[in-house]
Amino acid sequence: MKTYLPKINLDERKWHVIDANGAVLGRLAVQVADILRGRNKPVFTPHVDAGDFVIVINAERVRLTGKKETQKKYMSYSGWKGGEKYTSVQQFRARNPEKLITHAVRGMVPKNRLGRVLMTKLKVYKGPEHPHAAQRPEVLAAAT
Repeated sequence: MKTYLPKINLDERKWHVIDANGAVLGRLAVQVADILRGRNKPVFTPHVDAGDFVIVINAERVRLTGKKETQKKYMSYSGWKGGEKYTSVQQFRARNPEKLITHAVRGMVPKNRLGRVLMTKLKVYKGPEHPHAAQRPEVLAAAT
């Protein structure tokens, strides 16, 4: 018995727009990661990039539940001794709200070459406009 490998046609990739206004960050990230990997398609294969492109708009209006807005911290490490920096969600959102969503989605895709390729298909924008109108993206409702 042979393993079925789908023929991936790069021309058939779709573009999806998701409005993050009022959406919970974790649920939104799961939905985006599933579309990027192609888990919503019947030809899903774990080691093949069969996913679609995703555009997330209104990234600054994404919502976090509970007290995460004030208590959750993001850590970065410079590589030097004592080089840990902690940033709260409020500071993170004020500086770069797009990074909130990209960071959450990056944690949900594979940590290998495939994951890096998948992340190139994610486009996140702070406001309601995006420059991808020529791709005719279809609108998806965000998971609430």
